[in-house]
Amino acid sequence: MRATEPLSSASSTPLLAVRDLHVRFGDKEVVHGVSFDVAAGEKLALVGESGSGKTITALSLLRLASDADLSGQAMFGGRDLMALSEREMRGVRGGDIAMIFQEPMTALNPLMTIGEQIAEVLELKQALTRQQARDQAIELLASTGIPEPARRAASFPHQLSGGQRQRAMISMALASKPRLLLADEPTTALDVTLRGQILDLLSDLQRQTGMAVLLITHDLVLVRRFADRVAVMERGLLVEQGVVEKVFDHPQHAYTQRLIGSTPVRDVIEVNENQAVTEFAAQASDLNVSYPVPLSGIRGWFRKGHFDAVKHASFALPNAQTLGVVGESGSGKSTLAQALLGLLPFQGQMEIARQHWQQPAQHNSAHNKALRKQVQVVFQDPFSSLSPRLTVEEIVGEGLKVHAAQLTDEQRRERVVSVLTDVGLTEAQFPGLLSRYPHEFSGGQRQRLAIARALIVEPQLLVLDEPTSALDVTIQQQVLGLLQRLQKERSLSYLLITHDVAVVRAMAHNVIVMKDGEVLEGGTVREVLDAPKHPYTKKLVAAAQV
Repeated sequence: MRATEPLSSASSTPLLAVRDLHVRFGDKEVVHGVSFDVAAGEKLALVGESGSGKTITALSLLRLASDADLSGQAMFGGRDLMALSEREMRGVRGGDIAMIFQEPMTALNPLMTIGEQIAEVLELKQALTRQQARDQAIELLASTGIPEPARRAASFPHQLSGGQRQRAMISMALASKPRLLLADEPTTALDVTLRGQILDLLSDLQRQTGMAVLLITHDLVLVRRFADRVAVMERGLLVEQGVVEKVFDHPQHAYTQRLIGSTPVRDVIEVNENQAVTEFAAQASDLNVSYPVPLSGIRGWFRKGHFDAVKHASFALPNAQTLGVVGESGSGKSTLAQALLGLLPFQGQMEIARQHWQQPAQHNSAHNKALRKQVQVVFQDPFSSLSPRLTVEEIVGEGLKVHAAQLTDEQRRERVVSVLTDVGLTEAQFPGLLSRYPHEFSGGQRQRLAIARALIVEPQLLVLDEPTSALDVTIQQQVLGLLQRLQKERSLSYLLITHDVAVVRAMAHNVIVMKDGEVLEGGTVREVLDAPKHPYTKKLVAAAQV
């Protein structure tokens, strides 16, 4: 069967039949003749890396791709969506076909409560009165499992957690009782346990309502867990589609094989677990980090309360090894890392390369400046952490102006070229490399720039804050391979912050598990992940499995 031929669906007449869909922006075609079916009540996953065309395909079905030139057919309920007038499409959008967007915080109106936003859809699509719409909004929130739905309906988006915001988006999408739900990366911004919860919720709601779901994602673990069929896109082409089990167990196209094979691979120098460790890159004992918070009522006039983000945490990171720190959002992982980096005041003992941070009065002292050279950080999203106004040479070489001010411009440039070569970026690959800007690189290449910026001052310890969570699976594998190679060559130590258990298995020697600011469990990767003792750790490990 050719990849462009839709598979026969359970129904003789599919709910949605896309035929030879082309999407063009100006002279550039980004979707090339895509064809697929979605049966009533079916769950189809459209997968591929960033830039494969999967999201623009979904947006084109609702004619939401601005300035796009569309051709082909998209038959839905006997009507061609490509031929409908804009007025007719307004009846389809949010009615028969609803959409959940990738990032609820940007998709929700920050000036309206959650209940008001859901009620607005009900008033518009179901012709309910204002009071009926408000009551129905609370019922919809309750159906998605949000605790205290009446209180949450009166909350603004910023007052909800990531998982609660996504549930609110699902409630809004279901308000019009759609026949087809387009879910665009609905779990990408969520922790691993929340991802499973959202998918289970969508599955339950799909069974209850009988709606079909088109899931757009690059997470193959979720596809295997959720979908009935899968369609794989590469550079605007649909290269393979079929039943999930068949495609995953016997992929035919080389691109599908590469996607499925792009799981993190362990390639680290293993250590003797029975050998005593005497040299540590970092150690902490009874570490506490608190934030001041306002108190309610008259008490808040005279004093502030405090929120304990990290409570009595202890850990040890041996030289040239990796310590994984895992947990959900709000567990205290990033706060722990900021304390390690000397960016937050803390109580307790913290030692880096046998030195201590001077805090808080001497925060910018010469001692702290020297210690900052020993510990650097690589952030989650390289696009937001790299200045768009600086060139590659300025970004990577910036640390040398602080920690090696004696270097001449030529010496500094030689160091920049050398470290860029170490991370796999050369002038031969990218002519004019040093004078380029971050937007001229892909996500994986930008992360290599971020790693180069951290390495140029020759640190002993790198804090890796979700270094691959914003990357596609194939790029993730490449970046992890780079970090493993650099650790071997430079004897680097890593503090790896992540919620991805597969990344921890590939990278870490030891791991600690955090929840609500506390370290619940710690030990070697084998001890913690293969034989978890705490119920929370067991839940994390189970959620990461197919």
